[in-house]
Amino acid sequence: MTTTTHTTTSPLPKFVRSALKDPNWHKAMEAEFEALKSNRTWWLVDRPLGVNVVTGKWVFWHKLNPDGTLERYKERWVVCGFTQREGVDFGETFTIVVKPATIRTVLAIAASRNWSTKQLDVSNAFLHGHLKEQVFYQQPTGFIDKDKPNVVCLLDRSMYGLRQAPRAWFDWFAAFIRTLGFTATRSNSSLFTLHHGNNIVYLLLYVDDIVLTGSAPALL
Repeated sequence: MTTTTHTTTSPLPKFVRSALKDPNWHKAMEAEFEALKSNRTWWLVDRPLGVNVVTGKWVFWHKLNPDGTLERYKERWVVCGFTQREGVDFGETFTIVVKPATIRTVLAIAASRNWSTKQLDVSNAFLHGHLKEQVFYQQPTGFIDKDKPNVVCLLDRSMYGLRQAPRAWFDWFAAFIRTLGFTATRSNSSLFTLHHGNNIVYLLLYVDDIVLTGSAPALL
């Protein structure tokens, strides 16, 4: 006798309260919250008088497999960037992306020389960036510290939705990649090159996606 188990996909929640009551979404939210804590994204501090406290919200979506089936439940606790104040919570903002012509040129070189090419995606990329500004942030809805319900988060790292998050992530990545011997090209700051003897490696950065190619597979 064969027993078939049918699983029902939890629908996208319209309200945080319903997400917290759904085992599938609640589990995903817990994983996100633990990732934020383990990454030391913020410190809990008493709310200073007169400061702007930036708000946040939960965003939910289904991540699907190529065949349309559910891969996993995805959610993210994000900053409501419109609650930030320019000159107070953020200064310079920009998103650096590699130029399409540069991508085509590098891939054409790799194809013509039969180089190995790798594509990488950085998980939670924006959480790696460190902030220059002092940003106070509300505790995540549904995960407020029971012993400190009135304190706020002082952000140490950037978060999705934060206006300066792309800049903070790029600054961190560019500084780190230089420690490996890479240099940014003058024509495109999102194209990094590494020379090692007679070999060369090209690294293209498009927000949090990376294309890596070069003359020596072992060096890649």
